[in-house]
Amino acid sequence: MAWDEWEQLKADAKERGSTHMRLNHVAPIEGNTTYGDLKVTNDDLAAIGKEAHSLYNQLWKKARVAQTTSESAAGDLTKQGFTLGKGLKHVHQRWEDQLKSLLDACAQISNHMHVTQKIHSGDDGYIARTMSSIDTLDAGFDDRVGAPGKKNPVYESPKPKKK
Repeated sequence: MAWDEWEQLKADAKERGSTHMRLNHVAPIEGNTTYGDLKVTNDDLAAIGKEAHSLYNQLWKKARVAQTTSESAAGDLTKQGFTLGKGLKHVHQRWEDQLKSLLDACAQISNHMHVTQKIHSGDDGYIARTMSSIDTLDAGFDDRVGAPGKKNPVYESPKPKKK
């Protein structure tokens, strides 16, 4: 880009008045008051955990086959006096280290999603129970719930259900 062109672009920007900068902000979407909220359902967490578990199983079955094959080939080559055996042994060791790391990561993701799912469902239940008891308490103090002088129906014992 030529210097003159750069100066022209700066002058055009100054004319438009676009010298202000906004950081960490997006203009609200018209009519949308809940943008920016992160929502994750138990189905989403279960799907992520299932995929991580599936990847773990595939790595366990398929990658370990290559691992044992390379290990035996390295041993055979070394016994036969080939220098390549030592190099293959090194590659095998690296493969084993990386495979263990990847298997650990997959297991951790799978377990974390399972635990997160349980924790959040427990949180949802706790919030629902807490809100329910607050509604009952509020109803007990609300004069509009029952007729004056009569028992508040919120505190009546539940009637047996008809069969």
